[in-house]
Amino acid sequence: MQGKKVSESSLVMAQLMNPQDANPAGNVHGGVIMRLIDTAGGACAARHSRTNVVTASIDRLDFLGPVFIGDLVTCKASINMVGKTSMEIGVRVEAENLLSGETRKASSAYLTYVAMDAKARPVPVPPLILETDDDFRRNCEARMRREARLRAKKEKEDKPC
Repeated sequence: MQGKKVSESSLVMAQLMNPQDANPAGNVHGGVIMRLIDTAGGACAARHSRTNVVTASIDRLDFLGPVFIGDLVTCKASINMVGKTSMEIGVRVEAENLLSGETRKASSAYLTYVAMDAKARPVPVPPLILETDDDFRRNCEARMRREARLRAKKEKEDKPC
């Protein structure tokens, strides 16, 4: 299987926030942002694997600032690491006030997706070709997160409640 560059699957997705996305105070619901993150992350994973993908986990999701009605929300998704059948995708969310031009970081998340065949069985994904310093840094950080998840899982299995 031929490897793919990070840049081949990265994507940018933008959506204007409307009243139905928010509470009565005009703050966009966290669930709306989560849906956008999962959509962008899933598209990035499918673009890399060229298969259907399912969300296996959200390793970390941070809400860093508010998003308001009228903001343009931009999700930047990039693949950080691949395993045999899984991929870690990082998504950065920015909110832009279209009237003032102010842009702020609103959220970030790390998600794991699994590539699936037509019978909903996991299938191998192409290896990742790292090119830039950022690619290598993100890959190293993703490997550390994976190791931490595996350690936590093992500890949980070893210490039942």
